[in-house]
Amino acid sequence: MANVIEKTGKTIEEAISAAAAELGVEESELEIEVLEEPSKKFLGLFGGTPAKIRATVKVVELPKVIEVNPPPEPVEVEEHKPIEKEVPAEKFEPILEPSPVEETAEPEPVDREQIIADAEKFLQDVFAAMKIEVAIEVEETEESCLLDLSGKGLGVLIGRHGQALDALQYLLNLSVNRKNAERIYFILDVEDYRHRRAETVTKLAKSVAERAIKTRKDVKLEPMSRHERKIIHMTLQDNNRVETHSAGEEPYRYVIVSPKRGRR
Repeated sequence: MANVIEKTGKTIEEAISAAAAELGVEESELEIEVLEEPSKKFLGLFGGTPAKIRATVKVVELPKVIEVNPPPEPVEVEEHKPIEKEVPAEKFEPILEPSPVEETAEPEPVDREQIIADAEKFLQDVFAAMKIEVAIEVEETEESCLLDLSGKGLGVLIGRHGQALDALQYLLNLSVNRKNAERIYFILDVEDYRHRRAETVTKLAKSVAERAIKTRKDVKLEPMSRHERKIIHMTLQDNNRVETHSAGEEPYRYVIVSPKRGRR
C-alpha cells in the first residue's frame, strides 16, 4: 500500500478525509502538505479550484504514556477473569452495550433476515443524510452480526480511536433491537479498522509493560474505551512481572500498568 498520495477536495478537510480513507489510517496518523488552497467560484457560477494536498503516513507512534510513581490513593480495580481459549481475530468484543429500553407494548415477532434488513436500511438512511456512498457486507455468527462498511472518504465514520464508529454502532443497536422480540447484536467495522486498532493496542500493552519493568515505576496510559482497556488487561494477564488496573471515570477511564513489587 502506498504511504504517500495526493488528493483533492472542495476543502482541505475533505481532501484530508479522502486521503485517510484511501490509506486506511486515521487523519491524525497523516502528515499533510497543502499543495493548493481552494478558491471560490466567481459569482458562484464558474471558475474556482479544489483544494489539493499531499498526505504521508507517519511512522506509527504509540499513544502517549505518563510515568507516575505509585498512585497516592488506592484506585478501583477491575476484575479480569482468565480466558480459556484465544478469541479469533475476526471476532470483536462488543464496545458499547445499548441500555435497556422500556417498552409499553409487546414486540412483534420479526425474523432474523428482516432485522438485518432493518439494520441496513437504518445505516443507508444515515449515509444518505451524510451524502456518502457506502457498501455494506454482512457476516453473521451465532452471537452477533458484523456489518463491514466500505467506500470512499469513510474516515469520518471512524473518528478518533473509533469513537464515531462506536457511537453509530450504539445507535444502530438501540434503534433496530428495541422493537423486535429477537435481538441481534450488530458490530460495525470500516474496512477492517477494528482488527488493525486491536493490533496497535496489543503492541502498546507489551511496550508499556517493558517500560514499567525497566523503570520500576507505574505507567499511566491515556483514556481508552472499555474494549481497548480490556485488550490491555488480557494481553498482560499472563505476564508475572506486571499487573494492571483501571482508574478514573468514564469517558476518561484509563489503565495503569505497574511492576510487581519485589520482582525483577
